Amino acid sequence: MPENNHSSLRPRFCRVKRQRGVASIEFAVVALLFFTILFGILEIARAVYLFNTLQEVTRRAAAIAANSRFDQASVDAVRSEALFRDVNGNLILGDPITPAHLQIDYLSLARDPSTKALSLQPASPLPSCPAKNKLNCLTDPYSSSCIRFVRVRVCQPGGAGDCAPVPYKMLFPLIDLSSVKLPQSTTIVPAQTLGFTFGSIPCP
Repeated sequence: MPENNHSSLRPRFCRVKRQRGVASIEFAVVALLFFTILFGILEIARAVYLFNTLQEVTRRAAAIAANSRFDQASVDAVRSEALFRDVNGNLILGDPITPAHLQIDYLSLARDPSTKALSLQPASPLPSCPAKNKLNCLTDPYSSSCIRFVRVRVCQPGGAGDCAPVPYKMLFPLIDLSSVKLPQSTTIVPAQTLGFTFGSIPCP
């Protein structure tokens, strides 16, 4: 009789074990789907944050550069400050954006002699100091050495004057989005003091 009882319980145990196995598989599938959707939402939220922040970064950099000297040390300081950092480093939650990705251009206002059309051109050569730039602009506001505007763009470093778009870098590398490019987020503002102080002597 006891043997018959054990025999009748075996199918029950088998069914319970099978149900546990099915539940484990269902949980794994649901968990995979849940975390994929969760990480996807986080990635999209980060991308929206990054796209909006880059425009604010260029606006901030242009506003600071318009009132700062244009020597290399000052430009590097502007780049770091624009990324809301005191030292070099990536933009918070903005990898791979670093100060090197901010391209600051000083532009002159060129006038075509025949058509009188105005266009922005990179200032060349750059004035030796802010006081010299002030003198150049007073002498000839359309001189190629008169900085009239400051432009800031988000570019791939080492472009040799070109502004190549920066590839998007995933926070959660579930799929390859290297073909997606970050916007250049260009900001152009009129040059202000450029670090000029009244009474300073123009440099050579």
